[in-house]
This record gives sequence, C-alpha cells and structure tokens, in this order.
Amino acid sequence: DVYLGWLSEATDSTKAINTLSPDSLSKAYGGVWSNEILFLFDKDFDPSKMEDSIMIVLQDSAEHPYFQPVPGVITSPFGWRRWQFHAGMDLDLDKGDTVRAAFDGVVRFAKWGSGYGNCVVIRHSNGLETLYGHLSASKVLANQKVNAGDVIGLGGSTGRSTGPHLHFEVRYKGAPINPASFIDFENKCVKNDTCYLTKKSFQYVEDVKIAAGTMKYYSVKSGDTLSKIALKTGTNVTALCRLNGIKTTTILQIGKVLRVR
Repeated sequence: DVYLGWLSEATDSTKAINTLSPDSLSKAYGGVWSNEILFLFDKDFDPSKMEDSIMIVLQDSAEHPYFQPVPGVITSPFGWRRWQFHAGMDLDLDKGDTVRAAFDGVVRFAKWGSGYGNCVVIRHSNGLETLYGHLSASKVLANQKVNAGDVIGLGGSTGRSTGPHLHFEVRYKGAPINPASFIDFENKCVKNDTCYLTKKSFQYVEDVKIAAGTMKYYSVKSGDTLSKIALKTGTNVTALCRLNGIKTTTILQIGKVLRVR
C-alpha cells in the first residue's frame, strides 16, 4: 500500500456545483492547480504553526451531501503501520466495484499515480482534496465537475497493493487528515455538517519527523543472515522481524533495506 513520505482560511463550500472551476478552486489552495502533479501543497499553510482552529463546511443541505465512496468496511485505518505512516484508510471492495465521489468538486488528477496506481484526486471548495487510489479504471477526466455520489472509477488493485481495496485519503491544503475524525464509515455519513481542524489534527507530521530522525537501517549484504545482522547492529532477531514484518525463515535479498531500530 501507500505511505506518507512527506516531511516537509477555509472557504465557502456551499456554492452550487456550476460555479466550481479550476480557477476558483485554486484560490482555496494557495493558488496552485495541476493535472500532472499528484500532491500539491499550499506553501502558506504550515500545520506546525497553527494557533486557531479551522472550520470546514462538509455539507450544507440535501443538495450538497456527503456520499460514501464505497460501502465496504475499513480494512486498514489512518496512522502508523509498524514503522511506516499510512496517510489514508483502506476500504474493502471487489475488483470492478463502483467508486463514487465523496463530495461535490472538480477532478484535478486522473491518471497513474506511482504507488497509488490508477488514481483520482478531487478538489473541493473548502480547501479539501479527496484521493481514490488503486482503481482498475478511472471514469472521469481532469477538470471535470462532479457531484457527491457520481461514479468516478472502478475498484482494483493497481499500484503498490496486495489485493483489491480503495485507498481513500482526505487532505487539507496538501496535508493528510484522518477521514475517520469526521466521517462515520459504519453509518455512511459525516459526523457533523462541519468539522474543526486544529494543530492536533496534524500531530503526525511531527511524529513522522521524530521517527525519521531516530530510525536506523541496514542494507543486506552477501552472506548476511538475520542473526549476523542483529549482531552487527546491536539488536536481536525478534526485533528485526517485528520492525520489518518478516519471519525468521524469510529469505533475505542482497540490497534489501531493513529497519534495525
């Protein structure tokens, strides 16, 4: 699956869909828009310097609702997976299942996105973008307007994926936020019509920076075994297996990078 590799005022979301355009939505995102770059960041937004909360309007009426992208259950949540940070959440589906837009918006990106495989990114008028990854096929084009519930793709397992599922992300001005903090996936609705982002919403950014500074790695060399690597790096085989999600019987490939601390 895909992980966070990044270490580096809300707007009115009640406008009718026919007022949405790349030009208008770029203003909600620091003036940036691209159909070629998967992730865009508002250079003026720094989560580490937040002092006040930010109110995000998620839905305002039956005409601007939230729609569950797929009905499947959560199979992997937002947050840490062993030593990697999962920047979204995985929702269960079968290959070919319909994937729908969560909110009204405009498609900013609809193409292959590295580890995300076939990927669609939709920008919304409240500073949010939603990302739908590992699709078997996209059913929308860049700069296309969509309503919540519109079909945007078909489920799959493209990119860095071990099986069919939807990788779903929500980002505020480029910074991932936990979708489960404001979406009730079991009941397929938002928890409230509005949500508030605070500095705590982005605490993982500092956690990732700290982890990056404390983690140590080792590149497997010819003749290495887990026991030899443990001895060289001052750890033990049990810890190596736990940190890297491997077994004591796993065959080590020369050049493979293992986390040792």
